[in-house]
Amino acid sequence: MKRIIPAIMICILLLTGCGDAAGNEVENDAPAKQDMKKDLKSDINLDLRPNEAGKIMILMYHNIGPEEGEWVRTPDNFLKDLQTLYEKGYRPISLKDYASGNITTEQGFTPVVITFDDGNLNNFEYLENGHIKEDCAVGLLLRFHEAHPDFPLEATFFLNGEHPFRQDSLISKKLEFLVDHGMDVGNHTKDHNSFKNASLEEIQEQIGSQARFLQNALNRDDYEVDTLALPFGERPKEEGLKKYLAAGSFDGAPYENIAVMNVGWNPAYSPYDGRFDHTSIPRIRGSEMKVDHVGIYNYIEYFEEHPEERFISDGVAEIITVPKEKADLISAPGDKEVYPYEIH
Repeated sequence: MKRIIPAIMICILLLTGCGDAAGNEVENDAPAKQDMKKDLKSDINLDLRPNEAGKIMILMYHNIGPEEGEWVRTPDNFLKDLQTLYEKGYRPISLKDYASGNITTEQGFTPVVITFDDGNLNNFEYLENGHIKEDCAVGLLLRFHEAHPDFPLEATFFLNGEHPFRQDSLISKKLEFLVDHGMDVGNHTKDHNSFKNASLEEIQEQIGSQARFLQNALNRDDYEVDTLALPFGERPKEEGLKKYLAAGSFDGAPYENIAVMNVGWNPAYSPYDGRFDHTSIPRIRGSEMKVDHVGIYNYIEYFEEHPEERFISDGVAEIITVPKEKADLISAPGDKEVYPYEIH
């Protein structure tokens, strides 16, 4: 009985917030967190009309090449895209941060996500002298970021097959470079086959085997390949198989994707919007050819004409600031606080 009483007392102390198992005083930190968030709110400039219920463009590119095509952007045109985004107040964030709701974009600016599919050589090429080719996608992103340090070096490269970027002896070096410089490696499946008529086994093998291949090539424990771009944007016809795009297992190894990308034709919901679905995220074509009026420049113009639809960051990751009339759209993740305000 003598041993039971002290244990009971410790439990009571823990439950009442008076102490811990070592007898030290434990303080309720809820008021401190509230004070911290109050201070953070005071730093938000409401004159900038923050709207974290707004939509976000996720841009889809494929190739960089000497001649413009439906799926090819010339180096000059890709730089024009980046310059236009920069001047219009867009700032890149990682797909992982978008999907997880970790948006830290400077207040007054709009996050944008840049993605490349297929992992062709023109996306990332090393020259014989060991330098990165200036006019490949990675070289252009590096060049623009160097000229504009406030335009973050963020992009996701979705890679399919066992020859990503087409320089086999440099696969690990390239993947390491991307991750070390803040960019991301995504899964584009093993064979780039449509999932429309795929079986459960085929779906899991295509995703799981490619995730394992990329993870092994990257060879690091502090990074997970957990985003997926669907080949051709196509999903299984059978409804019950669609969940395996987000999670499943292959050869005894599980996989889980925090973002599953479509081809799509429209901006994506804010990750704080209750309608956001991480298993079905649309993208916008980074092109000016055959975009049917829903390409990058069409939506840049759309947001100019409809600023109330555009995501404007409050610059504070812990707070979700929205115009009062949009507060009902928000489903706040974790310990984030919704901060509705009146527009005057």
